[in-house]
Amino acid sequence: MKKLYIVLIKAHTGLGSAARKLTGYPYTHIALSLDPSMTDFISFSRRYHYFPFEAGFTHEYRHYYAFGRHRSFRAKIFELEVADEKYAEVMSYIRECESDESRIFNLFSMATMTVLGGFRIYHADNCMSFIAKCIELSGCERLSKPYWRYSIKDMDMLLSDHFFFEGSIVRKSCPDDGYMAHFRLGRYLRGGASLLGRLTYRLVFRKP
Repeated sequence: MKKLYIVLIKAHTGLGSAARKLTGYPYTHIALSLDPSMTDFISFSRRYHYFPFEAGFTHEYRHYYAFGRHRSFRAKIFELEVADEKYAEVMSYIRECESDESRIFNLFSMATMTVLGGFRIYHADNCMSFIAKCIELSGCERLSKPYWRYSIKDMDMLLSDHFFFEGSIVRKSCPDDGYMAHFRLGRYLRGGASLLGRLTYRLVFRKP
């Protein structure tokens, strides 16, 4: 047996704060960790804090969630005990996502999740669909609807029997890896136009 950790995160972002006010639910991001040290988190998310349009499969670290004046972040963690063959399936899926540069961030589904309940776009994922797929592949819980329709709150309820920890996780010191870099307006606008254009094209012309 192997273990996987599903981590719900109360993100210190403007969008996270707005989502909490809208829904009354504290957790606005979700990731996977392969060990209980909680040093490396795997997800689909932005790769730079101030540049949400450059996003996709990524490895995140504690200082991505607790930065500046924030010394910690709140998290809720579930521990999954996974059979070896199922663990291999999850790892194969992670490697596939990591190596496939055609996969992009499904911003449209994420932004409309509370209204539309999630939808698929060809080779596009967000943190929710990625983690729900990992849960499905783990065999630890049976999904009652397609994985891309699971919200963070849905997965919170689904994994209640696997509860491991809830509380604050303290930021660790680390070298500057550029996550908090700022970008010129031109790059910001180009990045937004590129992501929105690719998502629109795939939504209209490519079937998932």
